[in-house]
Amino acid sequence: MDGHLRLLREIAASTVTISAEIPASHPSAAVLGTSRSGTGAVVDAAGTILTVNYIVLGAKRVQVTDTADNTYPARLVAQDFTTGIAALSIESGHLAPLPCASSNSVNAGEDVFLLASVGGAERRSACGFVVSTDAFDAYWEYSLERAIWISTINPGLGGAPLCDPGGHMIGVVSLNLGAIGRATLAIPAEHFFEHADELRRYGRRVSRPSRAWLGMFCYALPDRTVVAGLVPGAPGDTSGLVVGDIIVRVDEEQVTGRLQLYEAIWRHKPGDKIELKVFRGGRIEKLQITGGDADEFFAI
Repeated sequence: MDGHLRLLREIAASTVTISAEIPASHPSAAVLGTSRSGTGAVVDAAGTILTVNYIVLGAKRVQVTDTADNTYPARLVAQDFTTGIAALSIESGHLAPLPCASSNSVNAGEDVFLLASVGGAERRSACGFVVSTDAFDAYWEYSLERAIWISTINPGLGGAPLCDPGGHMIGVVSLNLGAIGRATLAIPAEHFFEHADELRRYGRRVSRPSRAWLGMFCYALPDRTVVAGLVPGAPGDTSGLVVGDIIVRVDEEQVTGRLQLYEAIWRHKPGDKIELKVFRGGRIEKLQITGGDADEFFAI
């Protein structure tokens, strides 16, 4: 028990509470708000902090607080809209980094734990196990081919480090799902570590082919995908999509599932013309939308 508590204290000392301020004019403010809080973990001696992108998306001012209640200014280093990872930086030497490892060595049934901020200097931990590493898709044009589904609920703010029994960070806690047996979802940490040099240099993954983005939120229903919301000013919003549309075809390809819809859109690049057929008001409507670039749109 003493060893376990010592390990938790060591990991807690490498975590921070993130406080981000976002201008009301930023496209994400209407959905995510202008004042956001989250958890971050220092992952190298240079002071890089790993977290989830939605916490710092559009932030003009970010500060972090450690477990000794010290506060430091932080700057945004990189954002990856495809995986949902973001990296901040503080001056080196303030906090010791967490040891890190690939999640590829973790299998269903293995023990894990997370340690999250609940604000300021306070932290809470939760222990559980990996339920699966199945794929995941979400309502905001997002998917992971391999996600870490864990049994325990995150007791604090998003962005917490997910660790193996030895205290190595293997993931970034993203969402509380509330599903039976699948309480929380984490993003594999190698999405940052395997591309860290590129992300630090360019602030994004420039080597990965860009893909079209429409700026829509989608409900996945049996055999259909319904538009549940639209980002104001995004391509979908400005091209005639409306809430309640059922998307039935993309470029004459029939689509029924949400991931199938996303993949059909992602075969296009930003700037490509994408033809959608939607069921609306009892009839089929045809729309032509020019695909956008999420990185550029949210960089406004």
